Amino acid sequence: MRKLKIGSVGEIGIYLHWTFLLLVIGIFAFYLYQGATVVAALVGVGLILAVFACVVLHELGHALTARRFDVPTRDITLYPIGGIARLERIPEEPMKEFWIAIAGPAVNVVIAAVLGAWLLATGGVLSPAQVLQPDGGNFLATLMWLNVVLFGFNLLPAFPMDGGRILRALLATRLEYARASHIAAGVGQGMAILFGIVGLLIFNPFLIFIALFVFFGAQQESQQAMMRAITRGVPVRQVMLTRFATLSPYDTLDEAVNELLAGSDQDFPVVDGGQVVGVLTRKQLMKALAEVGRTARVADVIEPGCFVVEDATMLEDAFAWMSQAQCSTVPVVRGGALVGLLTLENVGEMIMISSALRKGGRPGEVRSVLAAHEAASR
Repeated sequence: MRKLKIGSVGEIGIYLHWTFLLLVIGIFAFYLYQGATVVAALVGVGLILAVFACVVLHELGHALTARRFDVPTRDITLYPIGGIARLERIPEEPMKEFWIAIAGPAVNVVIAAVLGAWLLATGGVLSPAQVLQPDGGNFLATLMWLNVVLFGFNLLPAFPMDGGRILRALLATRLEYARASHIAAGVGQGMAILFGIVGLLIFNPFLIFIALFVFFGAQQESQQAMMRAITRGVPVRQVMLTRFATLSPYDTLDEAVNELLAGSDQDFPVVDGGQVVGVLTRKQLMKALAEVGRTARVADVIEPGCFVVEDATMLEDAFAWMSQAQCSTVPVVRGGALVGLLTLENVGEMIMISSALRKGGRPGEVRSVLAAHEAASR
């Protein structure tokens, strides 16, 4: 199991990624290696757990603000490098994204303010130096300053931090969304390069790791924004495959192998009496061949398809469902009858075509290409 559920708030599940346990064990071992007592090592682990409790509150700030804008949150997962709240979608309105993005750092400000007020009221020490001395007496001071650090770090204008999303939201109030994302991603990658150079100069592996994390995070965000811009307003029927082989539940795996070898299809919709009853993927076929042999029936080895989608469904929605369900192939129907297949591969081809036309200064031709494909498939 890659993730362990540790609780939920409303319908939002909170999970620990398995690598988080390695962080806890590593922190404990590091303290002992430095000559600390077991008690001090446990306090150090406790501090890390307290910081990640603040990270959960930070992510809940995003999730609960998103809920106010009718944007559901799938779950919150804690990794050694922080937490991620997976929203179902990005709001269409830039200022909604702005408020969702800024809600997380605002939670850290509130936590730091509450801890600071408590320390002032009880005569505690507020020196920033305490962040380097996480012993029992300075635990709350350390936690307070770490929340200040979390606030500042997350406001850096670089994806995937909140500051990158805030910058994009502000730019998107005046620019096209994809353009705003491209600029924000460029700023983030520029910062990542700067972090990497400094990390190399001072021989700081952690700073180099942060640089790589920010650089590739910004690149991924830019690609997702381009995907969103390209798929918006495009119905599934304009990009679906219309030339494909089908199988019957009563076919043998030997017949499925022949279809696999005869063409370029890798996944086959299984149709019985005109109705889609499942999809036989290449992975399932290879597993079945190894376990039951070529004479078995398709009906004995297929699993129900993830879902079917109507050909009038918007590609943006269908792609989001495919990503969520981890489906690479989805049958497309019209009035219950199979009319096409939607695969991640042909969505990727559409993106490559769009990218090539954009580089050639002809982005408006994307719609013409899709319309021509739809007309040719009728």
